[in-house]
Formats: sequence, C-alpha cells, structure tokens
Amino acid sequence: MSKKTLWFMLSLLTAFVFLLTACGGSNTGNTGGSSGGSTGGSSQKLAVGIVLPTKDEPRWIQDETRFREALQQAGYQVEILFSQGSSAKEKENVEALISKGIKVLIICPHDGTAAAAAAEAARAAGVKVISYDRLIRETEAVDYYVTFDSIAVGAQQAQYLVDRASGSGNPLYLYAGAASDNNAFLFFEGAWKVLQPKIADGTFVIKNSSEAVALQNKLDLTRDEMAKIIGQITTNWDFNTAKNLAEANLTAVTAADKGKVYILAPNDGTARAIADAFAADKDVTQYFVTGQDAEKASVQYIIDGRQSMTVFKDVRTLVKDAIKAAVALLENKQPEARGSYNNGKKDVPAIQSPVVTVTRENVRAALIDSGYYSASDFTNLP
Repeated sequence: MSKKTLWFMLSLLTAFVFLLTACGGSNTGNTGGSSGGSTGGSSQKLAVGIVLPTKDEPRWIQDETRFREALQQAGYQVEILFSQGSSAKEKENVEALISKGIKVLIICPHDGTAAAAAAEAARAAGVKVISYDRLIRETEAVDYYVTFDSIAVGAQQAQYLVDRASGSGNPLYLYAGAASDNNAFLFFEGAWKVLQPKIADGTFVIKNSSEAVALQNKLDLTRDEMAKIIGQITTNWDFNTAKNLAEANLTAVTAADKGKVYILAPNDGTARAIADAFAADKDVTQYFVTGQDAEKASVQYIIDGRQSMTVFKDVRTLVKDAIKAAVALLENKQPEARGSYNNGKKDVPAIQSPVVTVTRENVRAALIDSGYYSASDFTNLP
C-alpha cells in the first residue's frame, strides 16, 4: 500500500470517528421525561408540579387524570405526587418537585396551615404557587387560589334542608369536614348562615353539638367559635369516622330525637357513611342528608333514595381554571382573578367556579347530559 493511499485511509477514519463523537454528544441532554411526559422533548425541564392530598378518595384520582391529560395536550411537562394525608410527605413532595426545576406549583394541601412551609420553600426557589381547591393559610407565599365557591356549597346544602322542613322541633344533626381543612370552615360558614335563622325560630333543634346549641342565636360566628363546633362534629373527611360518630350520636339521644331527621353532611363519602348509620336505626322513620362532589357511589345512592342531594362541583372546570392560571404564569402573564380569600396573612386572588345542587329530579340533566358521567355508570337512572 502506498503512503498516499495509507494517508487517505487514515484521514477517512479520523473523520468518521469525529462524526460518531459529534452524534453521540447530541444525546447527552436526554435524561428521560418525568411522569406525565412532555410534547417538548425529553430534555425539557419540568414545568408544572402538582401535589394532591391522597389517592384514597375518587375525587383526587379523577383530578390526577384530568390534570395529566390537559397539561400534556397544552404541551407542558408535569409530575403529579400524592401526600397520602401527611403534611411531612407533602413538603417532601414539594421539595422533590423544586429540585426538578418546576416553575409553577399547584398544591391541594392536606392541612392548610401546615402547608405554609411547603409554599414558602417554593416561593424561595422562585416558583409560583397556586393553592388548589383548599386554601393554604398563614403565609404570603400563595399567588393564586383556584376554588369552587365554598360558602355557596354550604349554603346550597343548608337550603336543601330548609326547603324540606315544616313546622317546628325538627331534629337537626350537624357534621363537618376536617378541622385542618380551611374548606371545612367555609362550608360550615355557608351552611350556618342559612340554618341559623331556622334554628333560632325553632324550625330545627340541634341534637348532636352542645357548642352549636350554645351559639344558636348568633348568625355570624368567629373562626374560633366555628372551630369549637367543628371539634365536636368533625368527620375528618373519613368514612369510618363519620359512621362511628353518627352511631354514637344516635346512641346518645332518645327515640323522640329521631323520627324524621335532617342531616348536614359535608361531602359524599361522609354522607353515605352517615346515611347508612341513620338508615339502620329503627327509630329513624325518614332522613334528609346532604353531600358534595357528585361521586359515582353517591349518585347511585341518590337514585336509590339513600342520599338526598349532592353539590356538583364540575372538576373539569376547576382543572381548566388551574391549568389556565398555570399557563399564564409560565408565560409571565397575570391570571384573571374573580374575588379573593383572606388566608390570615393576605388576601389571595381567587379564581372561583360555580356549583350546582343535584337531586334525583335533575341528576340526568346535570351529570349525564353534561357528559360528566355515562348513563351506563348507573342503574335505575330516572
């Protein structure tokens, strides 16, 4: 082989090696996508982090699915984590998302006050914080609050009971959500303002809360006063806690305190538990029980006459509002707020979605015709 030919082959080999090195270098940024994926390439930094309170309630699983689908369609990478009822785990989740470079945090706090530390960690990292469904309290580190009109939820529950009561002395049983959840206070506030005038005039008689009885002539309650009542009637949003409390209440009263009863239950899971307890009591001849969230199981209860109503909060709208706010912040724009909620430290700009009362009479129009559920999800649908 001549020197000229050898030189040509060595030059060709050098060029080929250089080309391979350059091609390999173009993939060094490919570290793999986070859960949720992205339309913008796997090397794109995580844009939105979402922390939800638990996987143990159908509501939050539905939210997870809708968030993931909508943000992927919008072209943003997202990771969704669950805190499983632990404020410590919630903060760990937020810190993990911060370390992955999120720009916007959407968080539904397990405990509104305890979540302040997580929100402040995000703020310190330059992350915008959207409090989702439940308000984070006692901190400046909340940029927006995306919520349903929680006071209206309680008001609609109470109005349902008022509209079905006549005469005087009607037994009223009160139940509430978790004392750690600011929404529980808002729901109760909305309900109390509707119920209190009917308690004061004797239409209703409270049977299961001495604290509520002591305050029955006061329309506007302070947070501390509501906390005293909620401390006696809390379900902690837990099915078993609600059922045990309802059974204990029924055991503590006489047959005269039963008959036709009116029950303020805070959400659908607790409503079903409480309804089961009252239905099993032979001295209860009829009951009216409220709920919220339009969970499938409760919709079937309503169809079957085992739960009276639910307040439908169209999560599709809430998720859209949260995503719209997140995208605006990612684009350095200001989301459009409609009102505000004071969290103890600031008036947090709020984006509110409407709520609808659902009974057996309008269940098809509200939930089936709107495309929220399919008729095949239920039996004996009216």
